Amino acid sequence: MFGNMVSNMMVKPSQSPLFDSPTDYGLNYENVEFKARDGVTLRGWLIKGGTDRVIVQSHFGVQCNRGGWSPKGRGPIAPWKEDIKFLRQAKYLAEQGYSVLMYDLRGHGESDLGTIPWVSWGPEEAKDVVAAVDFVSARPEFANASVGLLSICMGAASTTYAYGLADGLASRDKVKALVNVQPLLYSYFVKALGMPGFMERAGAKVSRDRLGFNMAEPNFINDAPKISVPTLVLQNQNDPWTNLDMVQSYYDALTVEKDLRMLDLEASRFAGYDYLGRSPEAFVGWFDQYL
Repeated sequence: MFGNMVSNMMVKPSQSPLFDSPTDYGLNYENVEFKARDGVTLRGWLIKGGTDRVIVQSHFGVQCNRGGWSPKGRGPIAPWKEDIKFLRQAKYLAEQGYSVLMYDLRGHGESDLGTIPWVSWGPEEAKDVVAAVDFVSARPEFANASVGLLSICMGAASTTYAYGLADGLASRDKVKALVNVQPLLYSYFVKALGMPGFMERAGAKVSRDRLGFNMAEPNFINDAPKISVPTLVLQNQNDPWTNLDMVQSYYDALTVEKDLRMLDLEASRFAGYDYLGRSPEAFVGWFDQYL
Protein backbone atom coordinates (compact mmCIF):
# COMPACT_ATOMS: atom_id res chain seq x y z
CA MET A 1 0.00 0.00 0.00
CA PHE A 2 2.71 2.50 1.00
CA GLY A 3 4.78 1.58 -2.04
CA ASN A 4 2.01 2.32 -4.52
CA MET A 5 1.09 5.54 -2.73
CA VAL A 6 4.64 6.90 -2.76
CA SER A 7 5.34 5.75 -6.31
CA ASN A 8 2.10 7.29 -7.54
CA MET A 9 3.11 10.61 -6.02
CA MET A 10 6.46 10.48 -7.83
CA VAL A 11 5.85 8.84 -11.21
CA LYS A 12 2.11 8.63 -11.95
CA PRO A 13 1.41 10.50 -15.21
CA SER A 14 -1.35 12.96 -16.07
CA GLN A 15 -1.83 14.35 -12.58
CA SER A 16 -2.58 17.90 -13.72
CA PRO A 17 -5.21 18.95 -16.25
CA LEU A 18 -4.58 21.94 -18.48
CA PHE A 19 -6.10 24.98 -16.76
CA ASP A 20 -4.95 28.04 -18.73
CA SER A 21 -5.18 29.32 -22.30
CA PRO A 22 -3.26 31.82 -24.46
CA THR A 23 -6.57 33.38 -25.48
CA ASP A 24 -6.90 34.75 -21.94
CA TYR A 25 -3.72 36.75 -22.53
CA GLY A 26 -4.59 38.05 -25.99
CA LEU A 27 -1.80 36.01 -27.55
CA ASN A 28 -1.53 34.94 -31.15
CA TYR A 29 -0.92 31.20 -31.04
CA GLU A 30 -1.35 27.86 -32.76
CA ASN A 31 -2.21 24.48 -31.27
CA VAL A 32 0.54 22.11 -32.40
CA GLU A 33 1.54 18.48 -32.13
CA PHE A 34 4.70 16.61 -33.07
CA LYS A 35 6.33 13.25 -32.43
CA ALA A 36 9.40 12.27 -30.44
CA ARG A 37 11.88 9.83 -31.97
CA ASP A 38 10.13 6.87 -30.32
CA GLY A 39 6.76 7.80 -31.83
CA VAL A 40 5.22 9.46 -28.77
CA THR A 41 2.91 12.35 -29.77
CA LEU A 42 3.47 15.62 -27.90
CA ARG A 43 1.08 18.58 -27.91
CA GLY A 44 1.46 22.22 -27.10
CA TRP A 45 1.05 25.87 -28.01
CA LEU A 46 3.23 27.84 -30.36
CA ILE A 47 3.01 31.43 -29.12
CA LYS A 48 3.76 33.69 -32.07
CA GLY A 49 6.05 36.65 -31.52
CA GLY A 50 8.99 37.25 -33.85
CA THR A 51 10.48 34.83 -36.35
CA ASP A 52 14.20 35.21 -35.66
CA ARG A 53 14.20 34.08 -31.99
CA VAL A 54 12.20 31.22 -30.48
CA ILE A 55 12.16 29.83 -26.94
CA VAL A 56 11.39 26.18 -26.16
CA GLN A 57 9.95 26.00 -22.65
CA SER A 58 10.02 22.65 -20.81
CA HIS A 59 7.95 22.53 -17.62
CA PHE A 60 8.52 20.82 -14.29
CA GLY A 61 7.17 17.37 -13.61
CA VAL A 62 4.39 15.12 -12.37
CA GLN A 63 1.82 17.70 -11.19
CA CYS A 64 2.52 20.27 -13.90
CA ASN A 65 1.94 20.86 -17.61
CA ARG A 66 2.75 23.44 -20.25
CA GLY A 67 0.37 25.95 -18.67
CA GLY A 68 1.95 25.67 -15.22
CA TRP A 69 0.61 24.40 -11.90
CA SER A 70 -2.60 24.92 -9.96
CA PRO A 71 -3.39 24.24 -6.27
CA LYS A 72 -6.92 23.16 -7.25
CA GLY A 73 -7.53 19.64 -5.99
CA ARG A 74 -4.28 19.51 -4.01
CA GLY A 75 -5.96 19.69 -0.61
CA PRO A 76 -5.46 22.11 2.30
CA ILE A 77 -1.68 21.64 2.47
CA ALA A 78 -0.88 22.47 -1.16
CA PRO A 79 2.73 23.71 -1.42
CA TRP A 80 1.63 26.97 -3.08
CA LYS A 81 -1.65 28.84 -2.75
CA GLU A 82 -1.93 30.43 -6.20
CA ASP A 83 -1.87 29.27 -9.82
CA ILE A 84 1.60 29.36 -11.34
CA LYS A 85 0.88 30.52 -14.87
CA PHE A 86 3.71 30.00 -17.33
CA LEU A 87 1.82 32.04 -19.91
CA ARG A 88 2.86 35.14 -17.98
CA GLN A 89 6.48 34.77 -19.05
CA ALA A 90 5.36 33.64 -22.51
CA LYS A 91 3.41 36.88 -22.91
CA TYR A 92 6.43 38.91 -21.84
CA LEU A 93 8.67 37.01 -24.25
CA ALA A 94 6.24 37.53 -27.12
CA GLU A 95 6.17 41.25 -26.35
CA GLN A 96 9.98 41.26 -26.62
CA GLY A 97 9.82 39.69 -30.09
CA TYR A 98 10.26 36.02 -29.18
CA SER A 99 8.08 33.15 -30.25
CA VAL A 100 7.58 30.46 -27.59
CA LEU A 101 6.90 26.75 -27.90
CA MET A 102 5.14 25.57 -24.73
CA TYR A 103 4.55 21.82 -24.89
CA ASP A 104 3.53 19.01 -22.57
CA LEU A 105 6.18 16.45 -21.79
CA ARG A 106 5.08 12.84 -22.27
CA GLY A 107 2.59 11.74 -19.63
CA HIS A 108 1.65 15.35 -18.85
CA GLY A 109 -1.16 17.63 -19.94
CA GLU A 110 -2.46 16.69 -23.39
CA SER A 111 0.58 14.75 -24.61
CA ASP A 112 0.45 10.97 -24.94
CA LEU A 113 1.96 8.54 -22.49
CA GLY A 114 5.48 7.44 -23.23
CA THR A 115 6.58 3.97 -24.28
CA ILE A 116 7.29 3.59 -20.57
CA PRO A 117 3.93 4.87 -19.24
CA TRP A 118 5.36 6.55 -16.15
CA VAL A 119 7.22 9.79 -15.42
CA SER A 120 10.96 9.11 -15.38
CA TRP A 121 12.21 12.50 -14.13
CA GLY A 122 14.24 13.14 -17.25
CA PRO A 123 15.84 10.11 -18.93
CA GLU A 124 12.76 9.39 -21.09
CA GLU A 125 11.57 13.01 -21.30
CA ALA A 126 14.93 14.00 -22.82
CA LYS A 127 13.59 12.67 -26.14
CA ASP A 128 10.80 15.24 -25.91
CA VAL A 129 13.18 18.19 -25.57
CA VAL A 130 15.04 17.09 -28.70
CA ALA A 131 11.74 16.65 -30.54
CA ALA A 132 10.59 20.13 -29.50
CA VAL A 133 13.81 21.73 -30.78
CA ASP A 134 13.55 19.78 -34.03
CA PHE A 135 9.92 20.81 -34.45
CA VAL A 136 10.56 24.55 -34.22
CA SER A 137 13.78 24.27 -36.23
CA ALA A 138 11.84 22.68 -39.11
CA ARG A 139 9.15 25.36 -39.22
CA PRO A 140 9.59 27.52 -42.34
CA GLU A 141 9.07 30.78 -40.43
CA PHE A 142 11.99 29.88 -38.15
CA ALA A 143 14.39 28.92 -40.93
CA ASN A 144 16.87 31.58 -39.79
CA ALA A 145 15.92 31.65 -36.11
CA SER A 146 18.08 31.08 -33.06
CA VAL A 147 16.63 28.80 -30.37
CA GLY A 148 16.80 29.32 -26.61
CA LEU A 149 15.83 26.74 -24.00
CA LEU A 150 13.89 27.66 -20.85
CA SER A 151 13.95 24.45 -18.82
CA ILE A 152 12.29 24.18 -15.41
CA CYS A 153 13.14 21.53 -12.77
CA MET A 154 12.40 18.20 -14.47
CA GLY A 155 12.58 20.15 -17.71
CA ALA A 156 16.14 21.15 -16.72
CA ALA A 157 17.02 17.53 -15.97
CA SER A 158 15.47 16.40 -19.26
CA THR A 159 17.37 19.07 -21.20
CA THR A 160 20.65 18.07 -19.60
CA TYR A 161 20.06 14.39 -20.35
CA ALA A 162 19.19 15.45 -23.91
CA TYR A 163 22.73 16.80 -24.31
CA GLY A 164 23.99 13.34 -23.40
CA LEU A 165 21.88 11.49 -25.96
CA ALA A 166 23.42 10.17 -29.16
CA ASP A 167 22.21 12.61 -31.83
CA GLY A 168 20.92 14.78 -29.00
CA LEU A 169 20.97 18.51 -28.40
CA ALA A 170 24.75 18.80 -28.74
CA SER A 171 24.27 18.42 -32.51
CA ARG A 172 21.49 21.04 -32.77
CA ASP A 173 23.40 24.14 -33.80
CA LYS A 174 20.35 26.41 -33.79
CA VAL A 175 20.29 26.25 -29.99
CA LYS A 176 22.27 29.23 -28.71
CA ALA A 177 21.45 29.61 -24.99
CA LEU A 178 19.94 27.78 -22.03
CA VAL A 179 18.24 28.90 -18.81
CA ASN A 180 17.92 26.04 -16.31
CA VAL A 181 15.60 26.68 -13.38
CA GLN A 182 16.13 24.73 -10.15
CA PRO A 183 17.64 21.49 -11.49
CA LEU A 184 16.97 18.68 -9.04
CA LEU A 185 18.10 15.07 -8.77
CA TYR A 186 15.39 12.66 -7.65
CA SER A 187 17.45 11.24 -4.78
CA TYR A 188 18.00 14.68 -3.24
CA PHE A 189 14.32 15.55 -3.54
CA VAL A 190 13.28 12.39 -1.69
CA LYS A 191 15.80 13.08 1.07
CA ALA A 192 14.63 16.66 1.42
CA LEU A 193 11.02 15.51 1.87
CA GLY A 194 12.06 13.72 5.06
CA MET A 195 10.02 10.64 4.18
CA PRO A 196 10.39 7.70 6.60
CA GLY A 197 12.87 5.19 5.29
CA PHE A 198 10.41 2.31 5.03
CA MET A 199 8.08 4.41 2.86
CA GLU A 200 10.93 5.60 0.67
CA ARG A 201 12.14 2.03 0.13
CA ALA A 202 8.64 0.74 -0.60
CA GLY A 203 8.01 3.50 -3.11
CA ALA A 204 11.41 2.98 -4.73
CA LYS A 205 10.67 -0.72 -5.28
CA VAL A 206 7.33 -0.05 -6.97
CA SER A 207 8.84 2.71 -9.14
CA ARG A 208 11.73 0.44 -10.12
CA ASP A 209 9.28 -2.27 -11.20
CA ARG A 210 7.30 0.27 -13.21
CA LEU A 211 10.19 2.07 -14.89
CA GLY A 212 12.71 -0.73 -15.19
CA PHE A 213 15.47 1.18 -13.39
CA ASN A 214 16.29 2.61 -9.97
CA MET A 215 15.37 6.30 -10.02
CA ALA A 216 18.21 7.15 -7.68
CA GLU A 217 20.82 6.01 -10.21
CA PRO A 218 20.50 8.28 -13.29
CA ASN A 219 22.48 11.45 -12.65
CA PHE A 220 22.13 14.32 -15.12
CA ILE A 221 25.13 16.07 -13.56
CA ASN A 222 27.23 13.56 -15.53
CA ASP A 223 25.83 15.07 -18.74
CA ALA A 224 26.28 18.70 -17.69
CA PRO A 225 29.78 18.93 -19.29
CA LYS A 226 28.17 18.02 -22.63
CA ILE A 227 26.03 21.16 -22.66
CA SER A 228 27.48 23.30 -25.42
CA VAL A 229 25.72 26.68 -25.07
CA PRO A 230 25.90 29.52 -22.51
CA THR A 231 23.86 28.48 -19.48
CA LEU A 232 22.18 30.45 -16.73
CA VAL A 233 21.13 28.53 -13.60
CA LEU A 234 18.41 30.03 -11.40
CA GLN A 235 17.82 28.69 -7.88
CA ASN A 236 15.81 29.89 -4.89
CA GLN A 237 18.36 29.75 -2.08
CA ASN A 238 15.53 29.24 0.43
CA ASP A 239 14.13 26.20 -1.35
CA PRO A 240 13.55 23.51 1.31
CA TRP A 241 13.14 20.68 -1.22
CA THR A 242 16.64 20.67 -2.61
CA ASN A 243 20.30 20.52 -1.66
CA LEU A 244 22.21 23.64 -2.64
CA ASP A 245 25.49 21.71 -2.78
CA MET A 246 23.90 19.57 -5.50
CA VAL A 247 22.95 22.71 -7.45
CA GLN A 248 26.51 23.99 -7.04
CA SER A 249 27.89 20.66 -8.27
CA TYR A 250 25.71 20.92 -11.35
CA TYR A 251 26.88 24.46 -12.01
CA ASP A 252 30.54 23.51 -11.46
CA ALA A 253 30.18 20.68 -13.99
CA LEU A 254 29.17 23.10 -16.75
CA THR A 255 32.09 23.88 -19.06
CA VAL A 256 30.48 26.71 -21.05
CA GLU A 257 30.00 30.39 -20.33
CA LYS A 258 27.71 30.34 -17.34
CA ASP A 259 26.12 32.17 -14.44
CA LEU A 260 24.50 30.98 -11.21
CA ARG A 261 21.93 33.29 -9.65
CA MET A 262 20.76 32.46 -6.16
CA LEU A 263 17.38 34.09 -5.57
CA ASP A 264 16.25 35.25 -2.13
CA LEU A 265 12.59 34.22 -2.28
CA GLU A 266 9.97 32.73 0.01
CA ALA A 267 10.93 29.41 1.61
CA SER A 268 9.14 27.28 -0.98
CA ARG A 269 10.39 25.52 -4.07
CA PHE A 270 7.35 26.85 -5.89
CA ALA A 271 8.47 30.42 -5.28
CA GLY A 272 11.20 29.82 -7.87
CA TYR A 273 8.65 28.69 -10.44
CA ASP A 274 6.34 31.62 -9.70
CA TYR A 275 9.29 34.02 -10.02
CA LEU A 276 9.57 33.33 -13.74
CA GLY A 277 6.26 34.99 -14.51
CA ARG A 278 6.63 37.76 -11.96
CA SER A 279 10.16 38.80 -12.96
CA PRO A 280 10.75 37.54 -16.51
CA GLU A 281 13.16 40.36 -17.27
CA ALA A 282 15.58 38.66 -14.87
CA PHE A 283 16.22 35.78 -17.29
CA VAL A 284 15.20 37.20 -20.67
CA GLY A 285 18.39 39.27 -20.66
CA TRP A 286 20.35 36.01 -20.92
CA PHE A 287 18.52 35.13 -24.12
CA ASP A 288 18.87 38.70 -25.41
CA GLN A 289 22.61 38.37 -25.01
CA TYR A 290 23.05 35.16 -27.02
CA LEU A 291 20.12 34.82 -29.43
